[in-house]
Amino acid sequence: MLNRYFILLPLSLPVHAQMEAPQPAYTPPVSALSEGSMLQMLAGLLLVLAVIAAAAWLLKRFALNPGTATTGTIKIIAGAAVGQRERVVLVEISGTWLVLSVAPGQVRTLHTMPKAHAEQIANELPAPRKGFQEWLKQIMEKRDAG
Repeated sequence: MLNRYFILLPLSLPVHAQMEAPQPAYTPPVSALSEGSMLQMLAGLLLVLAVIAAAAWLLKRFALNPGTATTGTIKIIAGAAVGQRERVVLVEISGTWLVLSVAPGQVRTLHTMPKAHAEQIANELPAPRKGFQEWLKQIMEKRDAG
């Protein structure tokens, strides 16, 4: 009879060991992003998008030299902002220069003159002031020479 218990004892040990082992408490699955890091990522994305939008607005608002926009026979010679949404624009249309007032929803002609007359007036005006680039170039040349 003692022999029988020795045979059954090894068979019952693994079952008892499994039953007596403490079961781990429930742990929720670990997600790749927690709520805090998700909010941080969204805030960073919104910040980057805001910087891009602000840069585009600044470039549009403070363009140093927009150049002349040419579309067919209409050329925009110059333009100046006179208010938040109002501009005065000089436009050339087939040999005639028009000074236009442009506001949201309306465009009005302020003055009309032939192109030749306008160029004659432009030639009589004093030379425009030198820009920063010319000033910096002169300063650099003086520094290198002296």
